[in-house]
Amino acid sequence: MDMKTMLRPDADAIAGVVRRLCGDYGERAVTSHAVREHHSHGEGLADSGMPDVVVYPHSNDEVVAIVRLCAAARVPVIAFGVGTSLEGHVAALFGGVCVDLSQMNRVLEVNAGDLDCRVQAGVTREQLNAELKGTGLFFPIDPGADATIGGMAATRASGTNAVRYGTMRENVLGLTVVTAAGALIRTGGRARKSSAGYDLTRLFVGAEGTLGVITEIQLRLYGVPEAISAAVCQFPDLESAVHTVITAMQAGIPVARIELLDDVQMDASIRYSKLEGFAVRPTLFFEFHGSPAAVREQSEAMQAISDEFGGSAYQWATLAEDRTRLWKARHDAYYAALAFRPGTTAFATDACVPISRLADCIMETKKDIERCGLTAPILGHVGDGNFHLVVLFDPRVPEQRERAEALAKAVSMRAIAMGGTCTGEHGIGWHKLDVLAQEHGEAVDSMRAIKRALDPDNIMNPGKTVPL
Repeated sequence: MDMKTMLRPDADAIAGVVRRLCGDYGERAVTSHAVREHHSHGEGLADSGMPDVVVYPHSNDEVVAIVRLCAAARVPVIAFGVGTSLEGHVAALFGGVCVDLSQMNRVLEVNAGDLDCRVQAGVTREQLNAELKGTGLFFPIDPGADATIGGMAATRASGTNAVRYGTMRENVLGLTVVTAAGALIRTGGRARKSSAGYDLTRLFVGAEGTLGVITEIQLRLYGVPEAISAAVCQFPDLESAVHTVITAMQAGIPVARIELLDDVQMDASIRYSKLEGFAVRPTLFFEFHGSPAAVREQSEAMQAISDEFGGSAYQWATLAEDRTRLWKARHDAYYAALAFRPGTTAFATDACVPISRLADCIMETKKDIERCGLTAPILGHVGDGNFHLVVLFDPRVPEQRERAEALAKAVSMRAIAMGGTCTGEHGIGWHKLDVLAQEHGEAVDSMRAIKRALDPDNIMNPGKTVPL
C-alpha cells in the first residue's frame, strides 16, 4: 500500500464533509470534475491531486467553520489562490477540501500616512496596485504572475523587485490565520518592529499552507518613485553578463531590478514577445528608481560596468509603455519557453547562491544542460543570486522526465554546496522534499516538531514542505 492510500481519509468521512459543505454553501461548494481538476495543480508540471470538493468562502468566519468541520473528520484542507505556484503546492495529494480564497478579495484598509495596508488573501498584486493608484503608493513584490497576496505570503514569494525591496518575508507586517484546530489568530501588527514573543508572522509566511490558512495580510507599502528608467543590454557570452551583475552588486549600485535571460531564453522571448532589435545573446534587463538625478547616476554607473564586460545594444526606456513592453516580455518568459518547443512540458526550478558564487553556479549549470541533452533556458532575478531553469521535455517519454528531474536536483545540490539554497522563491511544495533534508539536516526535525504541534492530525496541506 502506498503512502497516498494509507493517508487518504475514510471515504465516509469525506462524503459526510462534502454533503455538509454542499448544504451549507450551496453553489459555493462545487464537486464537478472540471472545477476539481482546475484546482488539482498549479503551473509548471501537470502532476495533480484532485480535491473532493472546492468551496469558496466569503469571510474569516466561513473559513473557520470549514476548517473546524474538516478537523473533526480529519479531512485535508488545501488553500488555493489562483494556482500560479510551481512546486505542486496546491495538489490535493490525499483528496479533501480545497478552500479557494479568490472571492475574499477586498482591500480592507489603506493607511497612507503609515505606508501600510490590510487586504484579504484573495486580493491579487495587480488588483492591489490598481486600488493604490492616486495614493502615491505601490506594493513592489512582483513574482511575475498576478498571484494572490495570500498565496504570495504562503510561499514567501519574491520576484523582480526583490533586490531593492526585499521579499514577502520583509514586507508582511502581520497576518490573520485560521489554525488547524479552527482558531482564528492574528499575528504581528502595524508597528515597524516588535520584540513581543515568538515571531509567528514569519512562521506562517513561507509555511505553504501546512500550518494554517492565511485569510488577511498586513503589508508594507512604498512611495512611487519620482523617476523610473529601464534598460536592456546584451553580452557576447553568459559569463560576461553574470560578472556584470556581480560587479554592480559589489559596487553597491541600488538597482531596483536586474534580470538575466540566457541566449536560449532570449531566442524564445524574441519569437514569443515579438522583441524587435535584439540579437539571440545573453541579455540583462535593468530598472532604476529614485529622483531623476539619482536614476541618471545609477544608469551611467551600470552602463560603465556593462561596457567593461562587452555589453552592447543598450536600449533605454523611460516611458511607462516602453517599460511595460520590456517587463511583459520578461514576465512571459515561462510561456515563451513552452512555445519554443511545441509539444513539450516544463519542469521549472530555481536556486539561490551568495552573489560571489553566482557565476560559478550558472556556468556549471549550463554545462549540465549541455550534457543532459534537453532544452533548458536560464533566467532569473540575479541581483540577489537567484536564477531559474525551465527544463523542457516530452511528457510522453519517461526517460526525458527522469533527465529533467535529475538536472533540477543537480542544480539544487550545487547551490546548497555553494552555501546557497535549493529554492530562492518557488518553495518546497512536494517536488523538493528530499533536497530540503539535504539543505537543513537535523534542523528538519525541528520543522517536523512545529508541524506536529500546530497540526497534530496533519490535515493542513498534507505531504508538502516538510518531509514527515
